[in-house]
Amino acid sequence: MAQVLVVDDSSTMRGIVSTFLSQNGFEVAIAHDGRDGLRQLQNDPDIRLVVSDINMPNMDGLTMAEMIRKDLGNTAVRIVMLTTEDNAGMRARGKDIGVNGWIVKPFRGEAVLGPFRKLCGM
Repeated sequence: MAQVLVVDDSSTMRGIVSTFLSQNGFEVAIAHDGRDGLRQLQNDPDIRLVVSDINMPNMDGLTMAEMIRKDLGNTAVRIVMLTTEDNAGMRARGKDIGVNGWIVKPFRGEAVLGPFRKLCGM
């Protein structure tokens, strides 16, 4: 099953990130918002990395990350935020929740390839 779960309400961003990762050897699943992301993560135990936007309808990325850690008790999956948000308070909240990385858009695939492979154990 999937190694990486890409969570973003923008179909364009989901497409850019998931296509790049797929072309570089990752198995990718996609979710439309945090609620959908939680569902996908519960149904696919092979997911090692969640790459998520923050600002989404239904459930934002930080709330999803918090639920992954607390409600699901999943501390093994790595969580990276891919967002336009770059303020210290939001980053601090992410760190407190258990977010492992923070990437400010635009997405530069080549720059994350090595770290993503490492996070997925590749």
